[in-house]
Amino acid sequence: MFLLVLTVGLALRVLAQAAYRPALLYIDSEKYLEGSVATAPQGYQALLRALEPLGGLALVAAVQHAFGLAIAVALYAVLLRRGAPRWVATLAAAPVLLDAYQLQLEQTIMSDVLFEVMITAALVVLLWRPGPWPVAAGALVLGAAVTVREIGAVLIVPVVVFAALTVRGWRRRAGRAALAAGCFVLPVLGYLTGTFVVTGHFVMSGNGPSPQYGRAAAAADCVTLRLPADERALCPSPAQTLALGGIDGLLHNPRSPGHTVPVPPGLTRDEFLDRFAIAVFRQQPLRVAASVARDSVRLFAPVRDGDPQVTPIARWQFQDFYPVYPRRYSMAFLTRLAHAHGSGGDLVAVQPAASFLRTYQLGGGYTPGPLYAVFLVAGVAGAVRRRTELRVPCLLVTLAAVVLLVGSDAFEFSWRYQLPAVVLLPLAGALGVTALIRGRASRCAAPSG
Repeated sequence: MFLLVLTVGLALRVLAQAAYRPALLYIDSEKYLEGSVATAPQGYQALLRALEPLGGLALVAAVQHAFGLAIAVALYAVLLRRGAPRWVATLAAAPVLLDAYQLQLEQTIMSDVLFEVMITAALVVLLWRPGPWPVAAGALVLGAAVTVREIGAVLIVPVVVFAALTVRGWRRRAGRAALAAGCFVLPVLGYLTGTFVVTGHFVMSGNGPSPQYGRAAAAADCVTLRLPADERALCPSPAQTLALGGIDGLLHNPRSPGHTVPVPPGLTRDEFLDRFAIAVFRQQPLRVAASVARDSVRLFAPVRDGDPQVTPIARWQFQDFYPVYPRRYSMAFLTRLAHAHGSGGDLVAVQPAASFLRTYQLGGGYTPGPLYAVFLVAGVAGAVRRRTELRVPCLLVTLAAVVLLVGSDAFEFSWRYQLPAVVLLPLAGALGVTALIRGRASRCAAPSG
């Protein structure tokens, strides 16, 4: 059963590679291809620099497709290792193999797939067998993932909790938690030290002016919010937020108040926007929490429709043509970018492969939201179930999914930022189902009387 699904996943990836040549380029691709330490974490750039001389962007996309297949094989293998039935392990691996949104990002020059494969590798190490060395190695890989995408920093929470619960006694638990935390922080500190030497700033990268401004501005009730006069204009009306396209527009649209309102003397724009965001978080925390919650549950919707309040979903969908982003980049610019990084020829969408992939994706070729909800419920059920050796593994993966997805949503909802769900939630659900199946079998086998 698994080999059949794996073969279909391979065929879809061959089709994607043939349909969009040499690879898909997104708005952020330039940042990864040509950006400096100040504009993007350098973990993904290291992969690009290693592969570009060997085969250009087409090779990068091919390697990312191989990563997708490797993730599925790793999930299947670790679930069998932990006693899952083969059909359960196959079900957990199917989303990453068949989800068209996963395929689209594998074909795109973006950091997400490398981030996914590093998280998967770390979880496999942590779940394969108990002991201090797997904890150290898994935490080290998770820490290194922060150099690919900064949101990975939130994963220190599940790995430290997992490490503490794998042993008994408070001294041993404290020691194991400290080991995990130290190994997680080690690559992060090493990277930050290197950044400080190069740029003079002890930061991962620059994410633009005040990334928390968008969430604060979208959630704020401007009528009741108490602000200094010079900050009042930063608070948009609901109609203005809708016209700008929600949080994404508030952050990036040149017409956003975050870009147009004059900055008072003595402040940078970052500091100015941060003051506004802090005022919203302090005065209206429930509105902010409700705003994040509304976005977080979008993942579980039965269908994926466009919503003017979030980043356009079309950016993560296959098109009949080679997609460009006229407000930022023309086809000529993207072509020059590809040529500068080892890829000759034009950027093209090849028919009928491109149309087939678009039809497949829009026709339901993605993981349904209700299935994600089932996976989450099963993961939670396994994590709270007593007297099962899978309780702590369920907690690790389920907590990792929750903190990573909600942590991303806290800044801005985007279907791109939901991509780790295709790996984490099926794995959590499969571990939970296995715990429930084994628990029921143990009760049935127990002697009566």
